[in-house]
Amino acid sequence: MAGRKKHSAEEIVRKLRHADELAAQGKIGEEIAAELEVSAATLYNWRHQYGGMDTDAAKELKELREQNSRLKRLLADAELEKDALREVAKGKILSPAAKRRAVDMLKESLKLSERLACKAVGLNRSTYRRTPIAATPADPDAELRGWLRTYGTKNPMHGFRRAWAALRHDEHRVVNKKKVHRLWKEEGLQRRIHSPRKRAGQSSVPQVDADAPKVVWALDFQFDSTVDGKAVKIASMIDEHTRISLLNIVERSITADRLVAELDKTFAMWGGPPRMSRMDNGPEFISHALQQFCTDKVGISYIPPGTPWNNGHIESFNNRLRKECLNRNHWTNLLEARVVIGDFKDDHNHRHRHSSLNYLTPAEYAARCIHAHHSVGCEID
Repeated sequence: MAGRKKHSAEEIVRKLRHADELAAQGKIGEEIAAELEVSAATLYNWRHQYGGMDTDAAKELKELREQNSRLKRLLADAELEKDALREVAKGKILSPAAKRRAVDMLKESLKLSERLACKAVGLNRSTYRRTPIAATPADPDAELRGWLRTYGTKNPMHGFRRAWAALRHDEHRVVNKKKVHRLWKEEGLQRRIHSPRKRAGQSSVPQVDADAPKVVWALDFQFDSTVDGKAVKIASMIDEHTRISLLNIVERSITADRLVAELDKTFAMWGGPPRMSRMDNGPEFISHALQQFCTDKVGISYIPPGTPWNNGHIESFNNRLRKECLNRNHWTNLLEARVVIGDFKDDHNHRHRHSSLNYLTPAEYAARCIHAHHSVGCEID
C-alpha cells in the first residue's frame, strides 16, 4: 500500500489558490478536493491552517461585512485628511496661529467642516475658536506686528534679522532681536528653509553599459502588505543584459546583513559575482556591511539621489511585478506572499517573452548568449 503523500507548505498554498479558482468556476467542495487529489477533510484542515480563516469563518465574514461600511467611511475621512494635508504647507505646523490659518484655508478651499479641518491640522476646536491675543485690542505689540507685516510684504526675501536692522538703524527703534524673531514667526513671515543634503553612496567603479551577461546586475526594493496591514519588503535583482531575475527575498524587513548573506548565496548559485552592481542610495545599499562584502569582489555603481530612471531596468521589472502580481493578489500571510512572488519571478525567467530580447524568454536568451564582455553587444548563436 502506497504511503500518504506529504505536501510542503508551498504546495499547500498553491493548491489552496487553485481551489479558490475552481470554486469561482462553480465547483463544489467534493469536486474541488477530487481534482486536487486530496480528501475534503484535508482541504478543510489546510484552509484552517494556511488560509487565514478559523472555525468561525462564516461568523467572521459576516462581521467583516458589517465593518466594511464603517471602514469605507473611515477611508473617506482619511482621504479627505490627506487632501487637506496636501493643501497645507510642507513640514510641521507648530504654532496655534499657523494652525488657525491652515484651518481657515481648508474650510474655504476644500469646504471641509470645522471638525475635520481641525483634526487634519491637529488643532483642538476650542483652541481654534478662542480669539488670539494678537487679534485683540489688548495686544501691546499690535503696531509692531503691523510694521513687520508691511516690511515683509515690501521685502519678501528678507528675514527677521534684516527687519530688526531696519528697525534699529532706519526707524531708530530700540527693540530686542529675539522679540522681533518671535513676532516674525507668529506672523508667518519669511523664514529660512533648511534643505538637508541627501546621503549618496560613493561608487567604486565608473558607469558601465550592460553589453553582456554578468556585467551589470541591478538591485532594488519595493513594498507591499498582508491583509492585516503588516509590511512586506521585497528584494529583486536582475541581469540588465539578459533581463533574468536573480534574487527573491520576501520578508517583513530586510537588514543589510540579511541582504549580504543572500547576495553571497546568489553569487555562488550563478557562478560568481558580476562586474558591477547598480543600485540607489537606500540605507541598506550604502551600509558598511554591503561595502565590505563587495570590496575586491564586485564593483558598486550608485545612481544619483532622486533619479530612478538611471536604474531603469530594475524599475521596469518592479513595475511589472507590481501590476501583474502585487496589485492582483492579497496575502493572508507571509508564506503565501513568498510562494506567489517566487512563482512570478520564475515565470518571468522561463515564460515571459521580452520584446527587447527578440521575444525570447530571459532564460532562453541567456542560454544562447556569448558570455563575454566586449565594447559591443554580444551575439546570438
